[in-house]
Amino acid sequence: MKAERAATARLLVVLLAFAWGFNWIAAAVALHEVPPWSMRFAGSGIGAALLFAFAAVTGHSLRVPRGERVHVMVASLFNVVGFQIFSSFAQLSGETSRAIIIAYSMPIWTTLLSVLLLGERLNAVRGLAFVLCVAGLAILVWPLFAGGLPPSVFYALGCALSWAIATVYLKWVKVTVPPLANAAWQLLFGFFFIAAGTFAFEGYPRLWPLHSDALLAVLYIGLFGVGLAHFLWWSIVARLPAITASIGALLVPVIGVTASTIFLHERPTVPDMIGFVLIFAAAACVLLQPNLKHTEMPE
Repeated sequence: MKAERAATARLLVVLLAFAWGFNWIAAAVALHEVPPWSMRFAGSGIGAALLFAFAAVTGHSLRVPRGERVHVMVASLFNVVGFQIFSSFAQLSGETSRAIIIAYSMPIWTTLLSVLLLGERLNAVRGLAFVLCVAGLAILVWPLFAGGLPPSVFYALGCALSWAIATVYLKWVKVTVPPLANAAWQLLFGFFFIAAGTFAFEGYPRLWPLHSDALLAVLYIGLFGVGLAHFLWWSIVARLPAITASIGALLVPVIGVTASTIFLHERPTVPDMIGFVLIFAAAACVLLQPNLKHTEMPE
């Protein structure tokens, strides 16, 4: 029975990787018709509602200890709003595959910020990861200088840094919110922030009329890329060893980049691929360390 549960959880890891990997593809499709703030308004709203529903059905507590709501709110500003908006503009102004590669440098920036702000030690493995990441980013970005560095690079880096800042912030304040409740409230607070941005920058949510492919892409983002995927992630973290869960997180950029070449007909250059391999190796060095505790919300 125990072996069956473990096998089921490993299957969920693979399903989660595909859900998040294809989330990037769905966003690229939706952005052909839907402005970025409106797309994230719909996705975060649907996802938050679904995550609260999952928590209610499965009996998970959504209680947030007194004094910690403000911390969850601050984290959501970076983790949900920053990540989702920066990633959208990165995809609008450049190739999805390159945005994925740069965004998944996040574990290295988390490591660096943890050393600088939390006093954590930079051991040999983390040092190697940082060197690999810098080398990967340099190889990936250097050829782009010839035509002027595209804004998509800065947006993708903003995406990675927002994600990292939220993760380090939650470590710094030492929140005790249960992980699923943390994710649900972050998504809800993030939805309110995104709603404000939508009305400020786009006037109102521009979600109609849409062609069927754009509509299905928006629904996929909300139902699977945000709601179901976050529920699966925290279920997996609770059931499996940290390294097994980390492998699932590492599969996301692999699936995302591969899917972008197949469905979006993108053709990563040689520097793109070398940069991807180095950044992926750097992330693996960080995420596959023994006794790693997951507090992040990977996308």
